[in-house]
Amino acid sequence: MKSHFFAYISRMRFIQRWALMRNTAPENVQEHSHQVAVLAHALAVIRNERFGGHLDPGTVAVAALYHDASEILTGDMPTPIKYDNPAIRSAYQDVEAVAERKLLQMLPPELQGVYEPILTEADPEIRQVVKAADKLSAYIKCVEELKAGNNEFREAAGQTLRALESYGLPEVAFFMETFRDSFSVRLEKLK
Repeated sequence: MKSHFFAYISRMRFIQRWALMRNTAPENVQEHSHQVAVLAHALAVIRNERFGGHLDPGTVAVAALYHDASEILTGDMPTPIKYDNPAIRSAYQDVEAVAERKLLQMLPPELQGVYEPILTEADPEIRQVVKAADKLSAYIKCVEELKAGNNEFREAAGQTLRALESYGLPEVAFFMETFRDSFSVRLEKLK
């Protein structure tokens, strides 16, 4: 059996994010997924080391790498549209589930059981950390755009920060307190 799964996964780099916004630095889903994986791994480590958690950071990072894989088939729906209406959000979740199943079915049967929990983020604790890392990645993008003088991201930065704070996750608060300011500092100051 020949499989197109990884050929599809490699196409994540062609799906652009922030389509409704003027960007000083375009971002694609593959770049975003890498950053979310790094951040999710960090959040899992922080949860474990500082707050008594028991997550496997590697499992969390892998889930984050694939968290937007369905967008290869669906495209990236802008957040204001996706969350504007509960019916639209529900319909989009259904479309994402269909896309995840389609991707899963591209794999040889003996691999499907391994990739199913990765593609569907079945564990609620892992899903929570990946969602927080996803939002954190969006916030960092806003900060970087603002640093570059792109004020179009000002409102998005505020909304994203409020969403992050609303999660009430101590590992997110720790990350923000410890690492956030570095993202708005010029390179020569990062020493």
